[in-house]
Amino acid sequence: MTNPPAVKHLRVKLFADGADRASMLALYARPEIEGFTTNPTLMAKAGITDYEAFSRDILATIADKPLSLEVFSDDFAEMERQARKIAAWGGNVYVKIPITNTRGESSGPLIKRLAHSGLKLNVTAITTLGQVRQALASLDPAVPAYLSVFAGRIADTGRDPVPMVEESLALARSHPRVEMIWASPRELLNIFHADRAGCHIITVTADILAKLTRVGLDPEGVSLETVKMFYDDAVRAGFTL
Repeated sequence: MTNPPAVKHLRVKLFADGADRASMLALYARPEIEGFTTNPTLMAKAGITDYEAFSRDILATIADKPLSLEVFSDDFAEMERQARKIAAWGGNVYVKIPITNTRGESSGPLIKRLAHSGLKLNVTAITTLGQVRQALASLDPAVPAYLSVFAGRIADTGRDPVPMVEESLALARSHPRVEMIWASPRELLNIFHADRAGCHIITVTADILAKLTRVGLDPEGVSLETVKMFYDDAVRAGFTL
């Protein structure tokens, strides 16, 4: 069994993914967290009702690490209006633009207009190499950008996302200001998958980040811990035969 590298030796940057204010601010204080992402789904789950007020409040503290905030319209003209407004909230803001709208229409022309206007973008919901090529063709090579490959959702279809991530990175080499994000991880091990693939960034939810303290634990110790958990839970439940 191969031991994982220590967290401090990882090359991949850890970005916290979430919309809980207290959690975000606590993670901001941790030096290993180098950026933040959120989306409308996470905000809705967190009970946020005022998108702008929440975002500006977070940005008042998180002003020196990248923070990705997503548009939430399905109309490209309205997406553009929202994107320009969001971008104005801070120099560390990356505006998340989905690779298509809900009708499957390409966001390429919008991405091109925004990127060539100097907006830093996070092109999101990418699951195919064709979408990677489309996004790269639309971006301005002089403007920083992220491409979020939803590796976890690809894995949910029974496909190994690593080859696609590696091919995406190869395609992006001609765009030195583009960083590739391993998005929607499903487990702690995905951090090491992303690192080995050469991904620049992985977005990680707080529940997975909490497991970082377990990296490098002795497998036999983990076995014993598990046995004790089973025993303690059986005692607590009062099971008898």
